[in-house]
Order: sequence, then structure tokens, then C-alpha cells
Amino acid sequence: MAIATIDPTTGKTLKTFEAHSPEEVEQRIAAADAAYRELAGTTFAQRAEWMHRAADILEAEAGDVARMITTEMGKTVATAKYEALKSATGMRHFADHAERYLTPELPVEASAVNASALSVRFDPIGVVLAVMPWNYPLWQAVRFAAPALMAGNTGLLKHASNVPQSALYLGELFARGGFPEGAFQTLLIEGADVAPLLDDRRIRAATLTGSVAAGASVAAAAGRNVKKTVLELGGTDVFIVLPSADVQKAAELAVNARVQNSGQSCIAAKRYFVHEDVYETFTDQFVAGMSATTTGDPLAADTTFGPLATERGRQDVHELVEDAKSKGATVLCGGEVPAGAGWFYPATVLADVTPDMRIYREECFGPVASLHKVASIDEAIERSNDSDFGLSSSVWTTDDEEIARLGREIDAGGVFVNGLTASFPGVPFGGVKDSGFGRELSAHGIREFTNVKTVWQA
Repeated sequence: MAIATIDPTTGKTLKTFEAHSPEEVEQRIAAADAAYRELAGTTFAQRAEWMHRAADILEAEAGDVARMITTEMGKTVATAKYEALKSATGMRHFADHAERYLTPELPVEASAVNASALSVRFDPIGVVLAVMPWNYPLWQAVRFAAPALMAGNTGLLKHASNVPQSALYLGELFARGGFPEGAFQTLLIEGADVAPLLDDRRIRAATLTGSVAAGASVAAAAGRNVKKTVLELGGTDVFIVLPSADVQKAAELAVNARVQNSGQSCIAAKRYFVHEDVYETFTDQFVAGMSATTTGDPLAADTTFGPLATERGRQDVHELVEDAKSKGATVLCGGEVPAGAGWFYPATVLADVTPDMRIYREECFGPVASLHKVASIDEAIERSNDSDFGLSSSVWTTDDEEIARLGREIDAGGVFVNGLTASFPGVPFGGVKDSGFGRELSAHGIREFTNVKTVWQA
């Protein structure tokens, strides 16, 4: 895939970029390695000062950054600005909390292990390679970069090829904040060039958000070189509505869950399991809400959501819908590619979805919802867990026993009760099964790329 900014609203190429040469990549790896040796010797207070300064820069430039994001991948300018501001908030969170998250611990009394003194430290490990997707071009990268830099590591960012301007902006942001030159840099390279980088001993670990295939490739290369990885590989997240739920609120937020970011969100609900007692009421309100959305110019204030980010992405979404239709699914709204320029796709609801349809198991990365009627909480849990993925979930009930069961039995990295799934700087984020392994954000995330070191003294 060419490294280029292609306007999703028109399909026109606005700007192309030359990939970095092998010599340029080598220079950046060497700079990251040198910067690590400097950064690891600094204090938390110094890193926090630089991180706050970088966050201030991003916040001041949020309007311009939002328009850049919108032009590159098509999300509405309002949601792009929100992403930029959320990223600044995340940076400040780790500036303020990294020292606490990484304070040495005393797991047991020293005398219990025949020591006079004992501690467990969390030390940086070096250069970490980050392979990031286009759907949240700032936040996905920042939620790695902020904790990594605050821990004393340095980072190399290989961003998606359709958001090169966002990538280059991030590659300069932290140096502008004061971090040593080379502490966080962008590599403009093709996807095929990622795995070989892990053969370089100066790169100590990798993190990837993307497809299962991409994650498997990076994990294989990292495993071959005995290097740690953190993987977030998407999901087919569930939205469960049980009889005691506030159905009106659930239906209202169910729309947002499916069309936010034009449906291109790993943790957004995609499979809706609704109890038969409230199925008809929920469906009527949900379909009405989906039908009322407006897709169009992402720079316009009255647009609900913009185009899909790529032509291939829209084709993939429509192929899943067409496969379902051909096998008996009922289209309650949407489901057709609109005429005209750009990679737009309407809010779509499918009912009567069966296991022989591809969309039953595959992740649909667009504004398409699959509705399923269930007869009990047992059926809802069983069918929710009948998936290769397990990233997050949104469940709707006011019954305390049901809440406890869902929290315990849903096979996912998160269960959000009576609200939409989201990522927060202070809460761990990640999945199970084909959704990946390891955690981002919070104390759990910042410790992923540290050397958990026991210091024992006789």
C-alpha cells in the first residue's frame, strides 16, 4: 500500500510520501538506542515536565490536528478534535501517575526470603517498536507512547500507510516537548518491512494494534528473537440487553456504539443479543435511530459520521453484508453502497443472522449491526462467548445477580454495565483469544515494557 494521504470523501490522492530508505531506518534505530541511554537516566519529574509540555502543544494545536486527521481517515472533525484532546489528557495522566505506577514494591517481608532488604523494581528495557492503525491515529499511538516514555523507554512508530501526516506529527511532538532527540520517531516503511526490524537486537519489544494476521506476523518475529509483544487485534464485541434494562437508553446508545468513527472501532458493539421480552421494543427504537443518522462531509456540523477510511475497507464491509443477505439475513435499514464519490456506507442493521454467514464470526469494520434474539441470560452468555474474539462488551441490566454473572462469565477483556465500552488512561485495556494479549494503559500497561527486577540483599 502506498504511503499517502487519500481523501476518503473523494477518493483523491492529496499527498504521497517516500518510504524511508534502509539507511534512514538505521539512523532512526541508532538515534532511538542512543536516546534510551539518556532518557533512562532522567528523573520522573523531568520526564513529566516534558510530557506536560508536549500535551500542551497538542492541546493548543487540536483544531489543526483534527482537520488533518479528518482529511486522512474521514472521521468527523468534532470527533477528531475530541481524540486529540483525549490524547493530551492521556499524556498528562502518565506524566502525573507514572512514578506511582512504577514505585518499587515489597512483595513479602525481607525476612521471609532470608534477606535484610528486598524490593521489586520496574526498570525500562530500551527501544520498543509500535505498529499502529489508522482508526484512531493519535490516541492509539499516544496510549503506547506516553507510558513508554514516562517509564524511560524510547519508541519507534510504524503507523498505517494512509495516515502519514498524523504519523509525522507524532514523530516530532515529543521532541518539541523537550524529550531527547530520537526518543520517539516515526518510520515511514511498508508493512512487509516491520517483522525484519525485530531481528535488530537494539529493538527490545513490540506492540501492535491491528489485524490478527498482522499481529501473528509480528508475534512470530518477536518470538523468534525472544522479544515481548503486546497485541490488540480487534473484536466482535457484544451488546446484551436483558428485560430489566432501560431499553430506551440502551437503544439510543446502541446507535452511537455502532456508528461512532463510522463503525471503525475495535471495542464498539457489533453483535447485539437482545432478550425476547424486549426485542421488539429495542429493535424498533434502534432501527429508527440508525435510520436517522446522516453520513456525509465529515467537516460539516450536521454529519453523524463520515466515510470509511479506505476503498478496500468499504468493499470488505459490503461483502459481509451481501454474504449475509444471500444466506437469508433481513436488512432492517441500510445495506447498499450509495452512489457518488467517496467511501461512504450507511448505518445498517441485519436481523436473522445465522452461523453460516461470514458476519456471524468475522469482524465487520463499518457501521453494520447484527441483531440476535435470545431467550435467557444463559443463551446470551453462551452465544456471546461463541467467538474467536474477546475484546470488550456492553451489557444492559439492573439486576445485581445478572450483573455479577455477566462480569464473571463474559469471556472478554472488559465488561461495561449500562454504558458503552471505552478506553481510559487509568484503566487496563486489552483482550483475550484472537483479540490479543497483554494490556495497555494504567499501571498494568506501563509495566508491560519494564524489567520487573528483584533486588535481594543478604
